Amino acid sequence: MSLLNGRFAVVTGAASPRGLGKAMAELFVEHGATVAILDLDQGAAESAAADLGEGHLGLACDVTDKAACLAAVDYLRGKWGRLDVLVNNAGITQPLKTMDISPENYDAVLDVNLRGTLYMSQAVIPLMREQKHGSIVNLSSVSAQRGGGIFGGPHYSAAKAGILGLTKAMARELAPDNVRVNAICPGFIATDITAGKLTQEMSNAIVDGIPMGRPGQASDVAGCALFLASELSAYCTGTELDVNGGSLIH
Repeated sequence: MSLLNGRFAVVTGAASPRGLGKAMAELFVEHGATVAILDLDQGAAESAAADLGEGHLGLACDVTDKAACLAAVDYLRGKWGRLDVLVNNAGITQPLKTMDISPENYDAVLDVNLRGTLYMSQAVIPLMREQKHGSIVNLSSVSAQRGGGIFGGPHYSAAKAGILGLTKAMARELAPDNVRVNAICPGFIATDITAGKLTQEMSNAIVDGIPMGRPGQASDVAGCALFLASELSAYCTGTELDVNGGSLIH
């Protein structure tokens, strides 16, 4: 069953080989979508798009630069004529304690995670409204819900909590135009962002806090993104989808 046949999707921050964005892009392609991968590095974006196969696009885009977001969407509109799905996946994290967060740290983490989500959404909304169809999927985190404690600092928790508020407010505003906005809250997922940064002791402590007894995989998050991107979730908007192996209830 192809859930995204004839659909066009954009995934930001998706050039990393073992990242969530790439896994989502791959699953979307499996289900018939044409995908554009946006990343800071043009070459990496093009290479990741080439991995997906013929017809997929890789573009350089700094999501903290509104003009760059508008230019990317303008280019895709010219190529495709429509845009059905946006996944706001681009994000960064820093494992800092409250008193160690400098103004520069705060700006970097809030800008990429939260401002970037707003700017990319602003870029696609006019086209989705015209079409009377669209799904925006925002990446939050379990750290927004439980107050960190896994990897990111308090500024990361704040940015990801901000994404939940932004998701619900945009969902309310865009619902009359049949544009749905939902958030995914992953727990601890084994990806490039965490690779090599955790000791065995830290990894064990994290797994001990997960009722399912294992870290998540990028594919676990991709499946949920596919659900929210497709018509399977046609009556879902403003939701938070937890993908954490039960760690929030533990």
